[in-house]
Amino acid sequence: MSLLVPNSNDRHDAHGDPNEDALFYNLIAERNLSSLGQHMWKFSPQHGFFKQSDPNTDDMEFRYTEENFGIEKSWGAIINELNELNASAPSNVQYKLIFFARHGQGWANVAGRKYSKEEWYNKWRFLGSDGEITWGPDADLTELGINQAFENHDAWREQLDKGAPYPKSFYVSPLQRSIKTHIITWPDTNPSVIENLRETIGLHLCHKRSTKSQLESKFPFLVFSKDFEEEDKLFESYVNPKREQLHEQFIRIHDVLQDIFNNDKNDVISITSHAGTIRAFITVIGHRKFTIPTGGMIPIVVKGEME
Repeated sequence: MSLLVPNSNDRHDAHGDPNEDALFYNLIAERNLSSLGQHMWKFSPQHGFFKQSDPNTDDMEFRYTEENFGIEKSWGAIINELNELNASAPSNVQYKLIFFARHGQGWANVAGRKYSKEEWYNKWRFLGSDGEITWGPDADLTELGINQAFENHDAWREQLDKGAPYPKSFYVSPLQRSIKTHIITWPDTNPSVIENLRETIGLHLCHKRSTKSQLESKFPFLVFSKDFEEEDKLFESYVNPKREQLHEQFIRIHDVLQDIFNNDKNDVISITSHAGTIRAFITVIGHRKFTIPTGGMIPIVVKGEME
């Protein structure tokens, strides 16, 4: 039985606060008007590759590790079609198959369900421990979270044997629960750490990252950009009662995807991050909303068109 089963919190992360989507689209429209002459990528999902893109797929019942990741045709056919799309595309169009993975259960996930929403928001999110469990700063994986990552590792090994493409680029959030999920899923890889792949910024101590030195000491295989800072200045920039809003996170992830399409020519990519981050990617791409369980993953073929 799969350990990657969505719950009501996961569904809210994926479907809640729909007004935030409208705020994002309005901001993008305003940005496009104010940046006339500056080219940007416009993204869209490509259908017919994975069941997750089909509106008839029930996202609360779907178990991707038990259904070949949701492929609607053979892996060979998917790879061939992706190659053909890119070979025939005009110079301003790219297609990428991106696997969006969510970290396994962390102690913050446990704490968030241990207390009521009111208790969490009024007290516990500002703290890192209740004397029984510790979830911040930079929440670690639980034993379940570790096992969820191993389920992904085993599922990937099975799909690779069936012809799934091995990702050519790996990106990861700077929070250790995502890094640990990645290294269990993809041992012996050197993922690039992207500061802006992190979860919603501010107030929740579990979302404050470790210092760069601490991350380098724990995970010497990570690749950091030259401008990655020692201290978590992003977290410090949000002061109570201010916290990043979802539409602001969507804008942040929109810019991450712009950078990937601008600078990474690889067509198969793995990104390990967080529930809110994947919600943001799904919104930016225009994909149907889809619930991702803690530790879960969704593959999407993304078309980028430079306008």
